[in-house]
Amino acid sequence: MKPVAIFRYLPIEGPGYFATFLDNNHIPWELIKIDAGAKLPANIDSYSGLVFMGGSMSVNDDLPWIKPSMNLIRHAVRHDVPLLGHCLGGQLIAKALGGFVTQNLFKEMGWGNVTVAENQVARAWFDDITEFETFHWHGETFSPPEGATCILSSPHCENQAFAMGIHLGMQCHVEMTERMVKDWSDVNFQEIIQMNEPAVQSPAEMEKNLAERVAKLNAVADRLYAKWISALK
Repeated sequence: MKPVAIFRYLPIEGPGYFATFLDNNHIPWELIKIDAGAKLPANIDSYSGLVFMGGSMSVNDDLPWIKPSMNLIRHAVRHDVPLLGHCLGGQLIAKALGGFVTQNLFKEMGWGNVTVAENQVARAWFDDITEFETFHWHGETFSPPEGATCILSSPHCENQAFAMGIHLGMQCHVEMTERMVKDWSDVNFQEIIQMNEPAVQSPAEMEKNLAERVAKLNAVADRLYAKWISALK
């Protein structure tokens, strides 16, 4: 099988548990470090799927890799190459396919529950899961592009995930590991403790019962990632 391309935009926002899942399922992958100056591939012929990770930047910023990334996304859709987006990555996919990325009413940073939509598309991805706790780290949000279905929401963000056939874009972070949660809260400690928003947790709250929370989230991620890799060629 051709490798899965994983695009990284910040060193601490790498593939996390997604890489572990691919390894466990003997699927090759290649990490493309945009943050380290790596170039985007000229085409997608060498990859079985494209995965876009998170980052603190906005897809509305004038950055040199954003438009070429969206061109790759549109090319992947035309050629039925599965797309997977985490947070910034989900926003990239949404915007590339005609959706909008705007400021969310609230910032979400930390653990919070999300609800699975009551539609057939959501059931195909989540099966019998109706609600779960996941990790959040965003101030912007996307609108599902035309032809996509919203499959997940939270009290503070209406569009937490969308699916369009074999493609999945998420606002929340199902790829988290214990190390990633600690790194994010450590690096952003001063910013977090100065916030007074209903969906922003303190670093101590983020790290409470961390091993148990991450293990439960990994189980949900297993469900989503298993369906996603079933479309890899």
